[in-house]
Amino acid sequence: MQQELRSLLAQMPDEKRVLRAGREFWVGHLEGCEVVAVLSRIGKVAAATTATLLLSEFDVDRILFTGTAGGLAPGVQVGDVVVADALLQHDMDASPLFPRHEVPLYGRSRFAADPSLSDALADAAQRTLDEHGAPGARVHRGLIVSGDRFVSQRAENDALRSSLPDALAVEMEGAALAQVCHDFGVPFAVVRTVSDRADDAAHVDFNHFVTEVASRYTLSIVQHHLRALGAASRSTT
Repeated sequence: MQQELRSLLAQMPDEKRVLRAGREFWVGHLEGCEVVAVLSRIGKVAAATTATLLLSEFDVDRILFTGTAGGLAPGVQVGDVVVADALLQHDMDASPLFPRHEVPLYGRSRFAADPSLSDALADAAQRTLDEHGAPGARVHRGLIVSGDRFVSQRAENDALRSSLPDALAVEMEGAALAQVCHDFGVPFAVVRTVSDRADDAAHVDFNHFVTEVASRYTLSIVQHHLRALGAASRSTT
């Protein structure tokens, strides 16, 4: 979301705008690390295009994807954070040629995030909740599912939980990015702030939540993550 990107750019001292395929890529430094910041845009195709450009045009060596999601699993509440261990397209269905959810010709439905990056991201998320989270806010690890629909009805929520009982949260981009990173052999990690419960009230105050909560979480998580990355790099040189 634009609110998240603005919070990051405000902390980049030397960002330079580069235009590719109608997208603004911001190249510079954050917490002493070389970074490229960009909006994924909304939906799986848009996110896949953005990820492909990052990897082919900017030669990044890892991707960190932030954003919001709707909570699915019991206990995944508004204000919690979910770090993906794996991602899946919940609207992929090429049956009967392939099993439901399996991506044709890949032989899999789930794309695993990089374990070490995800561990570091979960630690950064926990530090953020310790500093900024509401009492009782938690970091969750597990499956995030993606599809080209904003899930905002209880019936849809129930259907997703029935077909994918281990899914923690639902959003619209992460699994597409995961597939692109798999193709390129580049590690990635995905973190989502839970903005709603993906039910009939999902649209209520969404933009307010992104501005007041999610953008602050994103900035803090990314900063903690990059500081740890920089510290680790210095300790090995």
